[in-house]
Amino acid sequence: MLNRRAFKDTRGEAESFRRRAFVGFALILLGLGALVGRYWFLQVRHHDEFALRSVNNSVKPRALPPTRGLIYDRNGVLLADNVPAFRLEVVPDKIQNMNTMLAELGQVVPLDSDDLDAFRKQLKQTRHFDSVPLKMRLSEDDIDRFAVNRWRFPGVDVVPYLTRRYTMGPLFAHVVGYVSRIDANDLDDLDPDVYKGTTHIGRTGVERSYEDMLHGKPGYELDEVNADGRIQRVLSVDPPTPGKNIYLSIDSRIQKAAQDAFEGRPGAAVAIDPRNGQVLAMVSVPTFDPNLFVNGISTADYKSLNTDSDKPLISRALRAAYPPGSTIKPFMALAGLEYGVRRPEDSVVSTGVFYIPGQARGYRDDQRYGAGVVNLYKAIYASVNTYFYKLALDLGIDRVSDFMGSYGFGHPSGVDIPGEVPGILPSRAWKAKHSPKEPSWYPGETVIAGIGQGYWEVTTMQLAHALATFAGRGVPYAPRAVMATADVGKSPLPLANPPSGPSLIKNAKDWEAVNEGMQMVIYSNDPLSTGAGVKLGDGFPYRIAGKSGTAERFSRTSDAYNENKNTAYLAARHRAWFEAFTPAEDPRIAVAVVLEAGAWGAKDAGPIARKILDAWLAAQGGAVPPNRPLPEPMPATSVAPEDTPQSDMPAPDTSSPTPDASSPAPDSSSAGDGTP
Repeated sequence: MLNRRAFKDTRGEAESFRRRAFVGFALILLGLGALVGRYWFLQVRHHDEFALRSVNNSVKPRALPPTRGLIYDRNGVLLADNVPAFRLEVVPDKIQNMNTMLAELGQVVPLDSDDLDAFRKQLKQTRHFDSVPLKMRLSEDDIDRFAVNRWRFPGVDVVPYLTRRYTMGPLFAHVVGYVSRIDANDLDDLDPDVYKGTTHIGRTGVERSYEDMLHGKPGYELDEVNADGRIQRVLSVDPPTPGKNIYLSIDSRIQKAAQDAFEGRPGAAVAIDPRNGQVLAMVSVPTFDPNLFVNGISTADYKSLNTDSDKPLISRALRAAYPPGSTIKPFMALAGLEYGVRRPEDSVVSTGVFYIPGQARGYRDDQRYGAGVVNLYKAIYASVNTYFYKLALDLGIDRVSDFMGSYGFGHPSGVDIPGEVPGILPSRAWKAKHSPKEPSWYPGETVIAGIGQGYWEVTTMQLAHALATFAGRGVPYAPRAVMATADVGKSPLPLANPPSGPSLIKNAKDWEAVNEGMQMVIYSNDPLSTGAGVKLGDGFPYRIAGKSGTAERFSRTSDAYNENKNTAYLAARHRAWFEAFTPAEDPRIAVAVVLEAGAWGAKDAGPIARKILDAWLAAQGGAVPPNRPLPEPMPATSVAPEDTPQSDMPAPDTSSPTPDASSPAPDSSSAGDGTP
């Protein structure tokens, strides 16, 4: 077989090369066209968008939190200040492994469990490119140690800030309140535009109720930063608007005198100017240091406060309600006059025990053998229960509750500090709502309500508000702890607080009669007077009107009149109250004081009230300004008491069944105010 020599197909190979070259060239042109098209898309069509993105890569906006407003007392004494401090902040999106970073950072700067818990809670609610505070109030050693190791922790930095400081500590804890760190729960409720960059918010007291004024508005800063996020230079600044400064109506001198007067005994005191509703003092004992809460209270400190048997975190002036005892008797006496049920000279006979007509059960008086013939004045200064038992029956519970409600009992006073409880004003409606198994109202419950026992519960603020309303001749003002605000660098502007209604006093003579009875509590020489021997008016240049109250914590038994019981025993059974105002003819201050454990109102709570009045007088320079014109009383809308014949007096409240053995047993004891 012959081998044939293969010949090269030159023409075919050339044609194949041309086809391949054409395809390759076409692909090159296509790729180049795509490149040019993409270039045009980026550089021409979307030039502005990507130019802005380029700028944003090097320019970062930063929120500037506003400076929180300061808080002063009425004389310009600083109560809440802002002081420089440093904190650690973390930018989450610059951290690759958060747990590892925290563990390593904790070896440089001590981080306790409270710091880490607060950080992790806020981390869940914060955008990754926003800074999150990790540790507040760094010490100088903390700052120095971090500065040496700063290179190891990108995304972590020391940031200066202003932290809150309460200059008088516990003295104003329940009034000023405190701020604390914003937590995860707060972030859901706060406006992010308003609180951008802010780390603290008001929690209690004035700090909370005036948060909007104190906080201010944030500003913004455009910063040029490097690849590590460090600020190279500031491009522009839109400064924040500082919060307003606030001036309390409280005088720190009176406040301190009131707190010192308690000598550590649990209780509360409130002083109000009857002419405008301004709160001059508001004390709750015991108290606490609000500075502990500012940057996060430790678990140990919080547990200590929360488990303290005396409950220092509770504002006793607003949140603790007690039976008022005989402090409501001046209001009961005024109700009798205003409704025409009594005249000042009308009298009853006190034999030591009062009986509801048709019943064998007795209600005791303060004095074992009674006080004899008693008119309105003696009923007040000797705190004779029999007079008020009978008066309460003649008025009936509906008129009693209506009248007392008009003076603010049974609902919050409206003071501009949050947390006030409403207390309890005895009434048919209240009992029907809270005692569905026994909704009927009985005359025995009316009798007990007439001396401030039974279902009654009032706060110190409520009683001070009611007393200030009476002292101001019936003109009601909502209590106010803040009297003025001021922008930074400007003079304070008073906050308006007009009367909340017309005068509640229908006849000026009614006011004068009750006022005279309350003055006799202080100055009467009658041994039956609850103020006898206490000498609360001695050495004071102005007339004082007052009334004691000794509300029982437990019902009395057969030892009700046992004079051998010691003071400690009686204090364990009683709440001691005292209310007072001065000058009696034109009141400028009304004070209510309660001791949670006091043997007798006048002897135990009375001296506290007197020390408050002394401090108030000293704050006035030892004398009050000339008397202002007295407000005109409202014209009477009912028959004047002196024109009401005794035979026309209303019959006792018999609209409810007479209590028997199956009826609720009202407290048959009496809350005494006199000496044992």
